Amino acid sequence: MVFHGTVSSDQDILTAANTTLDKFKGILDRNDMMLISVAYPQENVLLGDSILQAEAALLWLKNTANQELGITIGKIFLAGHSQGGYMVTRLNTLHQTNGVIANAPGPLNLVYRCQLEENGQVQQSAVCTRLKNVYGLTSENSDAYFERSLLNFTNGFKSDILFVQGLNDSPIQMYSWPIFKQEVFNCTDCQSRQFVEILGGEHGSLFDSVQGKSAFNSFIGSH
Repeated sequence: MVFHGTVSSDQDILTAANTTLDKFKGILDRNDMMLISVAYPQENVLLGDSILQAEAALLWLKNTANQELGITIGKIFLAGHSQGGYMVTRLNTLHQTNGVIANAPGPLNLVYRCQLEENGQVQQSAVCTRLKNVYGLTSENSDAYFERSLLNFTNGFKSDILFVQGLNDSPIQMYSWPIFKQEVFNCTDCQSRQFVEILGGEHGSLFDSVQGKSAFNSFIGSH
């Protein structure tokens, strides 16, 4: 089950879901797996609230899909890119599967990211604007921003997880990446965690690099 990244409008989520489906199909080196792409909403919700729809999709796959699709489900893997990586990482704190793959997961630190927007250092985004409308500035309510950041979800992983990160990703992502990685390493109640970092790799390194594709298929093959 795969999850797409951030889109600016819910009119774009079906396109994003199909693009993500094609990208994961393009790197999967086997033909005995069904890929299901989840189109989860983003336009009129605060970042993180779509975990409800993401969880509903996973529960459907676990409990109902076999009857509705007339298939036998043997194993379930979750994979996501960007905000999709955020979704599957959070789902891994809620439900056990056979494994999880997250490429360039984020946002890692909404306090840092939205503060840059407030200071005019980077262009404003719909994500931070919606949060500001509800919570005020980061300086006024930083806890509310942090609670929705992926840095707040580095414990309690119920399944083995593979993180893939290009080291030439955006400065906002790379600012918090070492902190996130260390927090995940420090987890004492997590299943196995694996990090693959791609030198020179950018945001889509899982799909664009031989190392990323190899790590993806090796992880699935070993589980």
